[in-house]
Amino acid sequence: MLKIYFGDYTGKNYINNPDLFFDNTYSDEWLESDLAKEIVKDIDKSELVGPNLVVSPFLGPISINRISGGAKTLIQIAFDDEHVYNASACGDNCAEWLLKIGNSKDVLVRLGHIMHFPCENFDIKIENTGEIVHSPNELAEKVVIDGLLD
Repeated sequence: MLKIYFGDYTGKNYINNPDLFFDNTYSDEWLESDLAKEIVKDIDKSELVGPNLVVSPFLGPISINRISGGAKTLIQIAFDDEHVYNASACGDNCAEWLLKIGNSKDVLVRLGHIMHFPCENFDIKIENTGEIVHSPNELAEKVVIDGLLD
């Protein structure tokens, strides 16, 4: 299940800057997976050829370090169970992927804003309160009413 902590997260395993962390810790094995290739294709509209090459329609051949912060964050969330990532490094185009990853395993991320989730029916646990919400409106309502982003 996708679990979201809203506001300032202070755990020792928290990664505030997933873009920089990725550049220094990614595993080639992650980048050889079909999941990573799908994420890069969807989020960056690019082809992840292998751990050392991405082909972008805009930039041409680039290194893996030049993919978007959103794609980097999603790949880490999918493969690294040891850390809590700042999902505010992701745009709303990553929301569906957060749900997909959360459907395959328990995932805790931190958000400093209300992300727009594109589907109307999901299960997301608000880690701050323990409540489970099922729609974008319910999520926004709980975050605002409970003052989780004050």
